[in-house]
Amino acid sequence: MSTAAAQVARYPEGRAAVGPPESRGLERDGVRLLVADRSGITHASFRDLGNFLQAGDLLVVNNSQTLPAAVDGTRENGRAAIVHFSTALDGGNWIVELRTPDNTGPLLDGSTGEWVDLAGGGRITILSAYRGVEGRSRLLVARPELGQPVAGYLQRYGRPIAYGYLNEPRPLSDYQTVFTREPGSAEMPSAGRPFSGRLVAGLISLGVVLAPITLHTGVSSPEGSELPAAERFRVPAATALLANHTRRKGGRVIAVGTTVVRALESAADGRGVVSAAAGWTDLVLDSSRPVRAVEGLITGWHAASATHLMLLESVAGTGLVSRAYDAAVASGYLWHEFGDSCLLLPR
Repeated sequence: MSTAAAQVARYPEGRAAVGPPESRGLERDGVRLLVADRSGITHASFRDLGNFLQAGDLLVVNNSQTLPAAVDGTRENGRAAIVHFSTALDGGNWIVELRTPDNTGPLLDGSTGEWVDLAGGGRITILSAYRGVEGRSRLLVARPELGQPVAGYLQRYGRPIAYGYLNEPRPLSDYQTVFTREPGSAEMPSAGRPFSGRLVAGLISLGVVLAPITLHTGVSSPEGSELPAAERFRVPAATALLANHTRRKGGRVIAVGTTVVRALESAADGRGVVSAAAGWTDLVLDSSRPVRAVEGLITGWHAASATHLMLLESVAGTGLVSRAYDAAVASGYLWHEFGDSCLLLPR
């Protein structure tokens, strides 16, 4: 295990962000920013991001909108469960996750044919394990029977997916970024949350270019080294053209979040040339498949899976990621979706 992975494995107790920065008296762009590059480690505020970018850099952001994807349910055996709607599949079925009523962990005993009653007369029926062995699978394929489209049902009966480190429920608006346009993510693409309209305008005035991709995130609670599930994505032609132009002119393509890395790299060829693309990606990035189109990354601090760490290291290298995590732990940075940020600039 690398130093970075070891730091994540010993995620610092008491350093979870228990609510959004607004609940701590800060604005969105007032969270801390650790910048790690070849010259060392710099501590700053996120609103100072422009100080570390240059005219001609391209920031690629995820415009996926977060769904209220958690719904209370009652299983066929009469026991309560939380249903997380993770990913819409082609044909109308969904990948779902069943979790304990106190949301302390997944329920792994879902079986084919089992139904779960939901609010408003809704129901899901489990069709199969999405991965692994039935009765021991965290993710399941289910058929929703809701009397209306899933997105509309969730808007009425759902709530944002939240985990135990939060101190109270938060409204759905707290889980959206300034870039959101297309509903579909089970959990917020959180790297983009610290951006404010004021900050975006300032970056544009500096000559920094912004462009969108869409990647709808599934549930982000993988167990151990579980591989990430396939996710639906789209890289528009205009974004592909901007990425290629930026690299040709010597600028940097900087991904705002690991979701953006996954989308861009799924649309890039062996030389790093990005093309318009849409569909599903199951790409896993690591030392055997390093990034080709991305040259920097803005991300949060997470008690991440091994695959998440491998993606960070595919962008910035093991040494730089290790130094960043060492500095974040030593300096008391806040973890998770409402926490502090990191800018990795390997070149």
